[in-house]
Amino acid sequence: MAPRVLILGFVSVFLTVAAHASIIRVDVTTLAGLAGPCAYADGAGSDARFCSPKAMSVDEAGDIFTVDNFGGTLREISPTGVVTTLAGLSGFFGSSDGMGSAARFNSPSGTAVDSAGNIYVADSGNCTLRKVTSAGLVTTLAGVAGDCVAADGTGSLAGFNGLAGVAVDAAGNVYVSGWGSCTIREVTQSGVVSTIVGQDGKCASVDGVGTAARLDHPSGISFASDGTMYVADEAGNTVRKITPDGVVSTLAGMPDVSGSADGSGSSARFSVPSWTAVDTAGNVYVTDYLNDTVRQISQTGIVTTLAGLAGVVGSADGTGDVARFFQPDGIAVNSSGTVYVADRNNNTVRALTLIYDTPEPGSWLLLLAGLTVFSGVRTSGRSRL
Repeated sequence: MAPRVLILGFVSVFLTVAAHASIIRVDVTTLAGLAGPCAYADGAGSDARFCSPKAMSVDEAGDIFTVDNFGGTLREISPTGVVTTLAGLSGFFGSSDGMGSAARFNSPSGTAVDSAGNIYVADSGNCTLRKVTSAGLVTTLAGVAGDCVAADGTGSLAGFNGLAGVAVDAAGNVYVSGWGSCTIREVTQSGVVSTIVGQDGKCASVDGVGTAARLDHPSGISFASDGTMYVADEAGNTVRKITPDGVVSTLAGMPDVSGSADGSGSSARFSVPSWTAVDTAGNVYVTDYLNDTVRQISQTGIVTTLAGLAGVVGSADGTGDVARFFQPDGIAVNSSGTVYVADRNNNTVRALTLIYDTPEPGSWLLLLAGLTVFSGVRTSGRSRL
């Protein structure tokens, strides 16, 4: 973005928006939960307990949503770490629509939030897509519980196989990744399901357009502001990119080659990339499940490791590679740039704060007559000092 210039006599005021910034530090903290065995409790911070938290999503108010994959619940977490159960009842499984704790899920795996505050849940064990209002009312948008065969159609006439991730586009259409079917499906608000990428049961790593492309057990999916979708292709050990026109390409990683290496494009290596999230600048964040790390892919395709150390399991807060994770899964990023991770086998939710050495997009700089007199650098994604 070009600087906006205002001439007042001999004073020039420049308002600039930084196009690029370098990360100098990544601080990892535990937002909610306590590392240890699977358990269940609402509460604040370390008083809360989770049972295999999996997917992550963030609404416009900054509230965070995750699903307890083993607990069968949808949980809501405030930005300060207060955890409540929005729907489902921990330890009670099934497929029932209803309000709050009267609803039932079966191994839910994915979440996404639309602009109206509705949460969409990939109810993997039931092979259905559920819709949950902000008040906690659960309905089934598409699929039939127990009918785990991929089929396009409307509402109960549609079917899913191995649901994993969920994402919502700007128009409110919902997209789900079929881990078992190796496809991406689109679901309209009226429940019309259609396959847009891949073909049921044909799992591979092949770039192409629409149903001619092949995915290899896709998991987490997310949208950038321009409508581009990013897919964690788990079995292929790659991150795929899908344009709004349905053109599928491999953004990073080498198909079917696992490892842990930073680098550009196909020189990077992952070991079961599980989930993706995209920030407002277009950077992609990836949980590298078996490497126990969190990775970032820049807009130019450069992969770096933000936090954790490949092959070293644990639960430790700290900076960069001092931090430890135990098979991190879901990931989300809020509008201020804070990254949230479902640290699945630690049963905690972690927060990553990225510190920049130059103003990132959204920060500002005020110059008078060529001299810097005040600047606002968004170092934590939360302030402008």
